Amino acid sequence: MIEYYHELEEPELLTLQDEDGVESVVELLAQMDVDGKSYVAATPHMDDPAEALGADAELIVLVSEEEDGEEYLASIDNDEEYERIGNIFLEKLMGYYEEDEDETEDGEDGE
Repeated sequence: MIEYYHELEEPELLTLQDEDGVESVVELLAQMDVDGKSYVAATPHMDDPAEALGADAELIVLVSEEEDGEEYLASIDNDEEYERIGNIFLEKLMGYYEEDEDETEDGEDGE
């Protein structure tokens, strides 16, 4: 099952830190469990909505891992796993937004 973060009123933001210590803020899009692992899809967060509209969408896929009893999100090192999970997220997210657009169009037609 997939959980969509866009159903929340406010975007779910998360600050990530790469191996070089560089921080970036991402907006969580969805979470799902596949083969006993929990994955998260995110996109870079932009403070200016106009800037976000002009940017190419980038999908970031992370896996939830646990170390010393603490849960954290990590990059997926296996290219096959990253591609497989990324494609599942893309399919689910595209379907979610297409359904949302269809509902909006249906609502406008009925007025």
